[in-house]
Amino acid sequence: MKLKKGADVELDIESTAFKGKGIAKVDGLAVFVPNTTPGDRVRARIIKRKKNYCEAKLLEVIEEGPRRIEPRCGHARMCGGCSWQHVDYASQLEFKQGQVQDHMERIGGLKELEVNPVIGCDKTFYYRNKMEYSIGHKRWLSREEIERDEYVSDRCFAAGLHAPGRYDKILNLQECHLQEPISYEILDFVRSYCTEHDIAPFNTIDNKGFMRNVVIRNAAHTDDLMVNLVTFRDDEEIMQAMADALLEQFPRITTIINNINDTKSPTAVGRYEKVLHGPGHIVDSIGGYRFSIDANAFFQTNTEQAERLYETARSFADLKSGDLLFDLYCGVGTLSLFMSEMAGHVVGIENVEVAIENARTNAKNNGVENVEFVKGDMRDVFNQSIVAEFGSPDCIVTDPPRSGMHPDVVAYLNKLKVPRLVYVSCNSSTMARDLKELNEVYDILEVQPVDMFPQTYHIETVANLRLRE
Repeated sequence: MKLKKGADVELDIESTAFKGKGIAKVDGLAVFVPNTTPGDRVRARIIKRKKNYCEAKLLEVIEEGPRRIEPRCGHARMCGGCSWQHVDYASQLEFKQGQVQDHMERIGGLKELEVNPVIGCDKTFYYRNKMEYSIGHKRWLSREEIERDEYVSDRCFAAGLHAPGRYDKILNLQECHLQEPISYEILDFVRSYCTEHDIAPFNTIDNKGFMRNVVIRNAAHTDDLMVNLVTFRDDEEIMQAMADALLEQFPRITTIINNINDTKSPTAVGRYEKVLHGPGHIVDSIGGYRFSIDANAFFQTNTEQAERLYETARSFADLKSGDLLFDLYCGVGTLSLFMSEMAGHVVGIENVEVAIENARTNAKNNGVENVEFVKGDMRDVFNQSIVAEFGSPDCIVTDPPRSGMHPDVVAYLNKLKVPRLVYVSCNSSTMARDLKELNEVYDILEVQPVDMFPQTYHIETVANLRLRE
């Protein structure tokens, strides 16, 4: 079989790859096909031909494999929010374990390490406490719309999620099952309100328009509900009227924020923000601790499952009552406080100003006195100076962003040689890269994946490291 770009081929899907794509093999060449699962026989179109692999677009499922199920959401095949709704949940957990195992062996060189089975999530839908919806002037057209004889326009006030790999077009959502239903209802209301009041969507090409994002946070253990409206410019009259309309329609909303992002950056974080209603934050809890969360502060996206993640990290830390613990990339202090009752003293380090402010407030509001927080870039702050100030830690917990730790931070961990090190990661590939370097000094005893994101290929992972004797 010749695999040329544009060719339609029949393929048997044999396994899964990183980012949730199915893999077929043709004469030893891997063909990656999204929206498929092992056991499927499919018809697909080759869209990219490389020397060592091909990428294809699914056209039709000829024969369904045993792991395939009917997606709950009508957008599932086109949407970047849920890449595995067509896969039964038990298989999702199996695939995620295999993904972490592959990273540990192939990237980390940890050939003898056996990754633990994934800790699954009880709630596989409506589990997110935050959804970041995008707004634009062009919507993503379905294949059926593209293939119609008559012209179908893609211009509208589009509100939803970006189509996979496309940042210029929005999948105009008509439903979403990741956050509780009021989330989509609020998005739909904003879309209708803006259309009726001639409020323009932001155009990323010529940097014109007004509405950029709708970000919704809901608390799992309180009734707090935040709506964060991100706009291209500051217009108090427009925004207050919209906020009043939202409150009339959704009296459950406890706070409304307007972030103003007047830059070319596509981020939903504004250069500055205004509180239109309520306190400007929500309150939620993990492990009995209450946390104040601002619009732009990091907080684990799955509140209930975060407790399992933190319990795993705390178990690996094996803290004693007098231990000094450093919490790197501490965010709003959730893990710092969660660990505090088991340790003598905790020092959290974080670069984001609003997160540090939240962390200090959270410690004060929870009456925790053995935790303090240091602001600064990790590679600049985490060095001999902080050790001289607070002492040499007995244990370090690190929870870096998706890019992993800076090489300088990894090098200093190897130099510092703390007795116990716990690595929490949302990206097992960069974790494996860092573990490869840390394995020069530390033994990797255990790797435990925790599923925070059902219906997606994403997985949180916790590694238990001990200083090699």
